[in-house]
Amino acid sequence: MVTKVMTEREAISKFVNDGDVLTLGGFSTNRRAYGLVHEVIRQKKCHLILESGPSGGDSDMLIGSGNVDIFINSYIANAGYTNVSRRFREAVETGKIMFEDYSLDVQTIAYHGAALGLPYVPVKNMLGSDLEKYWGIPENERKKVKKISDKKFIVQENPFKAGDILCLVPTPKIDVALIHAQKASPDGTVKIEGPSFQDIDIAIAAKHTIISCEELVSNEEMHNNPQENSLPGLCVDAVVLMPYGAHPSQCFGYYDYDSKFFWEYDMASRSQKDFDKFMIENILSLTDHKEYADKIGDKQLKKLHVDKQFGYVPDVDRSKNAVLGKK
Repeated sequence: MVTKVMTEREAISKFVNDGDVLTLGGFSTNRRAYGLVHEVIRQKKCHLILESGPSGGDSDMLIGSGNVDIFINSYIANAGYTNVSRRFREAVETGKIMFEDYSLDVQTIAYHGAALGLPYVPVKNMLGSDLEKYWGIPENERKKVKKISDKKFIVQENPFKAGDILCLVPTPKIDVALIHAQKASPDGTVKIEGPSFQDIDIAIAAKHTIISCEELVSNEEMHNNPQENSLPGLCVDAVVLMPYGAHPSQCFGYYDYDSKFFWEYDMASRSQKDFDKFMIENILSLTDHKEYADKIGDKQLKKLHVDKQFGYVPDVDRSKNAVLGKK
């Protein structure tokens, strides 16, 4: 039987190319595909067009590491730790990247449209707001880039109702989706536990989908209760067994956020120099995700294991001083 199981090095090397439209699953600090993103950075994939909906520190790392030319987004923060991701903010303010801003609901609707094969979706959500008034990427610049739309959107009258105004938003043409899930099988069947966010839509829409997972289970086990599965194998090109692959974000049913890591990243990402040092020490000097997990340490990772009754770690002081041992 054909297996889609690969190492992260094999999967990223095979399916992610320079200049691709790359889309990330999860939500801010929840089930982000950090392990796969680290490998993209290690392999120095460049000139990426990054799409990430409700984004987090993984996107910030890609931007700070110079992998991204264009960022199309609606939200980027390590919520509760860094309210606006710092490498992203500096890159936009200094013109290092081109950036387009949609509302969170509109971008996720656009992902669903992409999954359905639609060229655009009609919405009303941004009408009357500054998101309608201001464009991050001018039309003349957009026309120079084949993989993004010529326009941010088009405002048009509803052809079925006179006087009703719509905002027509283009759907993204996704080359690769990176998603972390709880379980997957060798044939590519995936089970996402807890909120799925935009992940099912981007997996269907993408030309190639790479899944990292906490557990690799047999095809037979995954097919015993097919109603519980999130994605069929036909949507998935590679499966990477990667325990703690969402770290430092949480993974529902397995582990909670790593506040220590997030606070350390918050401080390191305040300057490019400190960010570069942080990335060398924690990502670039390591061979793969296993070495990364070993560096974090079994003791720290076990602290993050959730109480199955609650789905998170109860009674933890997540404040900066408590986490970092400062008074």
